Amino acid sequence: MNPPTQPPKIGFVSLGCPKALTDSELILTQLSAEGYQTAKTFDGADLVIVNTCGFIDDAVKESLDTIGEALAENGKVIVTGCLGAKSGSDGGNLVKEIHPSVLAVTGPHATQEVMDAVHAHLPKPHDPFLDLVPGAFGQAGLKLTPRHYAYLKISEGCNHRCTFCIIPSMRGDLVSRPVGDVLAEARALLEGGVKELLVISQDTSAYGVDVKYRTGFWEGKPMRTRMLELVQALADLAEAHGAWVRLHYVYPYPHVDEIIPLMATGRVLPYLDVPFQHSHPDVLRRMKRPASGEKNLERLQRWREVCPQLVIRSTFIAGFPGETEDEFEHLLEFLRAAQIDRAGCFAYSPVAGAAANELPGMLPEQVREERRARFMAVAEAVSAEKLRLRIGSTMQVLVDSAPALGRKGGLGRSYADAPEIDGLVRLLAPEKISKTMKAGEFTRARIVDTQGHDLVAVPV
Repeated sequence: MNPPTQPPKIGFVSLGCPKALTDSELILTQLSAEGYQTAKTFDGADLVIVNTCGFIDDAVKESLDTIGEALAENGKVIVTGCLGAKSGSDGGNLVKEIHPSVLAVTGPHATQEVMDAVHAHLPKPHDPFLDLVPGAFGQAGLKLTPRHYAYLKISEGCNHRCTFCIIPSMRGDLVSRPVGDVLAEARALLEGGVKELLVISQDTSAYGVDVKYRTGFWEGKPMRTRMLELVQALADLAEAHGAWVRLHYVYPYPHVDEIIPLMATGRVLPYLDVPFQHSHPDVLRRMKRPASGEKNLERLQRWREVCPQLVIRSTFIAGFPGETEDEFEHLLEFLRAAQIDRAGCFAYSPVAGAAANELPGMLPEQVREERRARFMAVAEAVSAEKLRLRIGSTMQVLVDSAPALGRKGGLGRSYADAPEIDGLVRLLAPEKISKTMKAGEFTRARIVDTQGHDLVAVPV
């Protein structure tokens, strides 16, 4: 390896057509921007990238020979390009079949996947613009949250066209972040001391839909750009640091069922933020929501069968244009039947540019507000009863505030409480004089009472 003062060097070979050449240019540009240097020889490099061609037999042979040469002279080789997408005689990857010792293989147009593989096997040089920023989490940058929890955005935009929402007109369609980027940011946060990762997006369940769940790379290994694979990898990272992973904005698509066993075993917090918005099929159709109320109730029941400790938080709209009294009563019945642990409700409010403004049946503001109040009365009764059931149990609590080492108590949250939007655990003075607490650390606490939306507990 080069001495620490020397930037890492990468050998690069570009084979094939002009399209492959432009792919090479993009990769080399990114390498240069991140401080890597190029080496003129294989043996003078810390790692070699071979951009291959797989169009005709001669090109395949040239590519395979070049990979073999790079392996012989250097030993650390990443393969990209058209040949990387070809299958071998056994149905697996052709390059891996011929040269099993290559570090990673990607197809064409895969700049980010190549960079992910490079980062895994040859860490980025010191970046003065990021590494010296006071209070930053390395490549995760600065955060405005307390240092013990952080939001991790996995995508931008949304493919839905809900009639009450204008987010797609502002942020565009769904664009998923490369899986390697998301996990690299998560690792930087966890290594910096974050104890709770809050996964966010406009539609977490749709992660990877826009790129057809393409294969990315993390630590040199292929990984699909898909919710399940991402959450599994986040759980692995968090487990190594004794941290929580909390999922927000999860639409109740069928494939979310795959996540619930991870919650049942505690690898991911058994908490789902599911934006139902309503329950009545006719209202959901007017909203252009992606699921019906009946299916939502069935899905919730199945989830709880797999993971009884599951906590559901959701948001709803009361007084949507055209909502009848029967449709609203249907929503209240859903709330009771679904046993939503934490529910918020907005009285419908016209938003400039939203399609719902043109729907017939706009309700008077007084009716909308009255329905919101009726909804919240039911929601709070359901929530209060579920909180009372926790009295006598002992829970893990992430401490948010503990003045004077918590000797007189403090504030924290259980797995059932996301910051800012859910309740708190109000920690009393510890029973043991020697017991101390500190913000950003976990403590065990016995629940002794409830107080509104909050729990009251004694640290043990």
